[in-house]
Amino acid sequence: MGTDKALVHLDGVPLVVRALSILRDAGIDAAIAGARSDLYGFAPAVEDAGRGPLGGICAALGVTPAELGVFLSVDMPLLPSVLVSFLLDHARRTEAAITLASVNGFAQPFPAVVARAVLPGLQAELQAGNDGCFSAFRAVSERARSPLQVLPVEDLVQAGQVEDPRGLPPTYWFLNVNTPHDLARAGSLLPRAMA
Repeated sequence: MGTDKALVHLDGVPLVVRALSILRDAGIDAAIAGARSDLYGFAPAVEDAGRGPLGGICAALGVTPAELGVFLSVDMPLLPSVLVSFLLDHARRTEAAITLASVNGFAQPFPAVVARAVLPGLQAELQAGNDGCFSAFRAVSERARSPLQVLPVEDLVQAGQVEDPRGLPPTYWFLNVNTPHDLARAGSLLPRAMA
């Protein structure tokens, strides 16, 4: 992007604000994991010593009193908050160590609902150099003898359990804004979603 993605504007709103709004709309007290000082004005922040997304997850789980942490990447502005709420409710009901969603048969590392109880395992993965969130989630779930819960969003939509209030199909929910082209594409989907 040539600049910090968190501060990039989509339709006049910084991506960090959109991500925080998704979490807040899902009923979650939102904070920023892995924040730098230029993001402190948006929400409470947890520093992660620059260890990437998995480092941010570990840092946040290390300071929260909550049994479950919900994590969302800042570059997913089209994700409906209702999906985040559903994943959190599912994790509470099933007591799963880690709950994710999939789209088109591919598990997505975010949004993720992660039990604080697996923090030592995630820290061990990070220390071992496995800083990829999905592979760390899978390894920790296997060790915790709690299968990684991956819920296909298409099934949730078909069953009427989750729907996007803007009318976007699930394939667009996980659009990652990593390039100016991605940003333009997300922007083109917003007006159609509002119609």
